Amino acid sequence: MSEDRVPPWHALVPETVAERLGTDPVRGLEATEAQRRLKIHGPNELDPDDPVRPWRILLAQFTAPMVLLLAGAGVLSAALGDVPEALVIFLVVVLNAWIGFRQEHRAERAMAALQEMATPMATVVRGGTSHEIPAREVVTGDVVQLGAGARVPGDGRLVSAHAVRVDEAALTGESVPVDKQVSALHPGAPLAERTSMVYAGTSLVAGRATMVTTATGMEAELGRVAGLLRDAEVGRTPLQQRLDVLVRRLALAAGAIVVVVMGLGAARGEPIDTLLLTAVSVAVAAIPESLPAVVTVTLALGAGRMQRRRSLIRRLYAVETLGSVTTICSDKTGTLTQNEMTVVVLDMAGERHDLPEPGSNGDVGPAALRGRPTLRLLLAGGALCSDATRSDDGTLLGDPTETALVAVADRYGLPKAQLEEVTPRVGELPFDSERKRMTTVHALPTDTAAVPGWLSELLGVEHLTAPGGRLTFTKGALDGLLACCDTVDVGGELVELDESLRERALAAAAQLAREGVRVLGVAMRVYPDPLQVPDDEHVESGLTLLGLEGMTDPARPEVRDAIAVCRAAGVKPIMITGDHPLTATAIARDLGLVGGGATAATGADLERLDDAALAQLAATTSVYARVSPEDKLRIVGALQREGEVVAMTGDGVNDAPALKQADIGIAMGITGTDVAKDASDMVLQDDNFASIVAAVGEGRVVFDNIRKFIRNILSGNLAEVAIMVLGPLMAMPLPLVPLQILWLNLVTDGLPAMAFAVEPAERGVMERPPTPLGASLLGRDRGRRLITRGAALTVLTFVPTFVLWQADDEAWQTVLFTSIAFAELAGSFGMRSERVPLARLGVFSNRLLVVAVAATLVLQVLLVVLAPARDLLDLEPLTSGHWLLIVAIAFAYLAVIEADKAISARRRYTAS
Repeated sequence: MSEDRVPPWHALVPETVAERLGTDPVRGLEATEAQRRLKIHGPNELDPDDPVRPWRILLAQFTAPMVLLLAGAGVLSAALGDVPEALVIFLVVVLNAWIGFRQEHRAERAMAALQEMATPMATVVRGGTSHEIPAREVVTGDVVQLGAGARVPGDGRLVSAHAVRVDEAALTGESVPVDKQVSALHPGAPLAERTSMVYAGTSLVAGRATMVTTATGMEAELGRVAGLLRDAEVGRTPLQQRLDVLVRRLALAAGAIVVVVMGLGAARGEPIDTLLLTAVSVAVAAIPESLPAVVTVTLALGAGRMQRRRSLIRRLYAVETLGSVTTICSDKTGTLTQNEMTVVVLDMAGERHDLPEPGSNGDVGPAALRGRPTLRLLLAGGALCSDATRSDDGTLLGDPTETALVAVADRYGLPKAQLEEVTPRVGELPFDSERKRMTTVHALPTDTAAVPGWLSELLGVEHLTAPGGRLTFTKGALDGLLACCDTVDVGGELVELDESLRERALAAAAQLAREGVRVLGVAMRVYPDPLQVPDDEHVESGLTLLGLEGMTDPARPEVRDAIAVCRAAGVKPIMITGDHPLTATAIARDLGLVGGGATAATGADLERLDDAALAQLAATTSVYARVSPEDKLRIVGALQREGEVVAMTGDGVNDAPALKQADIGIAMGITGTDVAKDASDMVLQDDNFASIVAAVGEGRVVFDNIRKFIRNILSGNLAEVAIMVLGPLMAMPLPLVPLQILWLNLVTDGLPAMAFAVEPAERGVMERPPTPLGASLLGRDRGRRLITRGAALTVLTFVPTFVLWQADDEAWQTVLFTSIAFAELAGSFGMRSERVPLARLGVFSNRLLVVAVAATLVLQVLLVVLAPARDLLDLEPLTSGHWLLIVAIAFAYLAVIEADKAISARRRYTAS
């Protein structure tokens, strides 16, 4: 049967729902029928996902192409009998795997966390009797009783609801509790507006209700989100992709060079063992053995710095991915805003009063109430007509809307506790989702002489002429409240509420709504005789309208600057929220996210678009409202297909699939659910958008530093390969043995490369666009500098060595080996920046690099000076003349790097 012919549950009356589900809305299911359904459909729980076990995380560390290439070289070395060389290579592989494993040993348990959200127990009616059963035994058709604080065990259609408010933030993204009711709704109502339904995993904030269960387990909305989460794809990060490309090219280049060298050697009739040794030496020279470990350490150090800036990295490669982000899709509540409802405007007849931000100087405090009786009553009424309380430490507890009303009264010197001391609550008419109002009844003092001056000033003398009378305050939605009002308070005088004043109040509320402000009206009535106070809904009649209190969740003040930084850095910020479009647009406009004429795209808009049309919309839209989990997935996917690197923030269950799908999933550490955290790559410990922007900057620094040491390492490797090829071509013996090459690649390159990990950010790191996805890991020049410096290192080290070899100097190989080491160490200082000269950077501005170079120099000297070490690497003693030549080569290489920077700078200046 088509969906058009079978209305959804929220569009049916409760009797029809019960009939379709084969149950009685009063007696519930019979026990035997419930057991039959449980046996057929299975327990009310989510399908378990395969847990990510530690051994799988460890195994994943060995699957990177670079690691596999290293392992292959180790196996080949072992096959040729070079056990020390093989052991060194395998040690590097194991060390890299251990570093990555330690950082990532947090198994993703998103499905397990979803399972834990299920209520352990539920109260069901079976056979006309209430029973408390495990929630996993709830079946479709069960009648479930819910009270304040209860977790909903499955999706259900409400049969009865008394003052019910449900916290659905984790599922829909709605920032305030939702009022529920029983009436059928329009079939097309979006999830966040299906007020006749409650959903698994949500909880009642207030009231009591009875529901008929319509879906359980994987069929519930929570299960649908679980399915989306399981199906979301996790791709390789930009750095992993770039490293894969680099490794493939290195492997192809090394293979081609080995074939050429072996072919030339075979043509000259060299023995097979010599050819194999040469092949292994060239392969070892081409592979940067220290690269995996250095990349891992750099990412781990970057993760540590991010954690100190309140960003916890769960997946190591996410550090660099942050630096490549081009779009940040952010939730609104708590990330862009303060996650605290605040009264921002007070509107009385003929007067609008915009409040300054809390903590700032402005027109607040008791002095601001002098001569403004209506304002006093409006504030006092809002505070008294609420159930918000303060804890022992002064924290406001209760519904966010009511805590906002109490907080604003406090700001004006009207604390609720003191108000209740002299006007205690003696009755109430609780909030009801159909009336959309709440009324409290307060006793006036019996002795007017004992009334504090502030209270007389607050209420007005005319209200105290009947000692022991009653005062009522009513707050609620303005449209319904106006129907209960006969008069309006205008500057302390009661004026008949005529049509013009009524229209004026509605127009003011509409304007506030367009500004994204939630509006509540406050009214009052005085009863001289307590016996006159009705004990039913008639207490909400003959009221006097005091005014409107408008509240919103204000933007975090630091977010405006963070968004400006994003724009300067070429990163597009996007707001994706479950809130109302007007609210979302107003906050976005306030933050500078959109201009004055912008509107939000809604989930309903997205449903009408195919993927191609959505891609066009995503390219120009910065605000999305009333979106579902599928909408978030589609938005992220559309952006990724357009080549964007997407960071997605979220805190609820509804965010988890999109967090997993995004290039960087960022969960909220304070308000985030376990599901969102387990599906994320990064957790914000302060839930602050500004921390995301800071992390993006840190990610760019990490990528810059990785690029620097890769250039440094590969320049040396290129020179080593060239020398290993030139030697045989010049009829020389093998210039370097494999163990010497390993020493150069692991120690001489590795230790300084580690120091690049703490290289400070270069100027303007957040004033340039992100590195494009297809950009080379070597930079814009795509290897020009690499080739230039590799060629310079080859000439500077090989030519003097060739002369020494022809002069029968037995130390020629040791001079070559040591001069390469010294030159690479000196060159590492010049490699710290491609733009800034070393003289301006300062030699000692990266102290760790100084220490690393000094330590490596000592090791290199000891290796040549100490006889046992020399024997291990087949080295010869060096004379003072040799050492002078080696030092001269090192300084010459550094000079070449600095000259190359100066020439490039001149070219850029000429081009501009």
